[in-house]
This record gives sequence, C-alpha cells and structure tokens, in this order.
Amino acid sequence: MDIRIGIKDSAREIAFDSAQSPKEVEEAVVAALDSGHLTLDDAKGRRYIVPSAGIAYVEIGSESTRKIGFVA
Repeated sequence: MDIRIGIKDSAREIAFDSAQSPKEVEEAVVAALDSGHLTLDDAKGRRYIVPSAGIAYVEIGSESTRKIGFVA
C-alpha cells in the first residue's frame, strides 16, 4: 500500500510502500497526534519517524495488486 506524508512548510513529501494494513496505519497516525511522533515501517524494513507537529497530511493509498498479462 502507498503512503504519502506531507510535511508543513516543505514542498516535498515522504512517499513509500508499506506492508502494514490501512487500519494499522490509521491507528498509528491517530496515536501520533497524542504522542508527538509518527513511526511507520516500509516494505523494505526501513523505519520513518516524523514529528507529529510537522505533519500536514497523511494519504493512505489502497492495497493494489499488480496485474500480470494482457488487459482486455
């Protein structure tokens, strides 16, 4: 699933693929608003820690599978 995190006062965003479910990501974002920082892992095992005060938005993409073969 694709995740994009917009950072306040920055033109760039953090974008990565995650093996976490959309529900897990949503719960982590909501918990981050109280705890002070958001921690998420990507599909390659890297960990992203973002201060919650700097988060402008979090976009949680749908889980999409790759299509193999020809599309009719």
